[in-house]
Amino acid sequence: MTPALLWLIAGVLLIAAEVLSGEFVLVMLGAAALAAAGSSALGAPLPVDAVVFAVLGLGLIFIARPALKRRLRNPLELKTNVDALVGKRAVAESTVDVHGGQVRIDGAVWSARALDETQVIEAGQTVTVIEIAGATAVVSAEL
Repeated sequence: MTPALLWLIAGVLLIAAEVLSGEFVLVMLGAAALAAAGSSALGAPLPVDAVVFAVLGLGLIFIARPALKRRLRNPLELKTNVDALVGKRAVAESTVDVHGGQVRIDGAVWSARALDETQVIEAGQTVTVIEIAGATAVVSAEL
């Protein structure tokens, strides 16, 4: 077997074994082995392949792996459903006070009530969604 094929097999096996560990070490070594397979396929001698594997493997483990683990530990918070509506601007469809009313949020009409019990929001006025309480948007008039 040629060295390129051996590096390729090692790379694929390491990446496949990563499924069992989940620590991102084997996938980094697998990627380094695939790079060594590429250098071997281009005709580089075995010592050069070993250097490519070692340098890339160490670089991926000590540079890329910590960044990847940090990113997966603290993913960007993606707000969905009613959480995504908080902070949005809406337009009052009818008079909104502490007892009720309606607003249009992103094209959908919602039941609404004013956050401040003294506030009366007229139809057509722009409001900000403060929270969603059940199926009711709690809103405040923009100044």
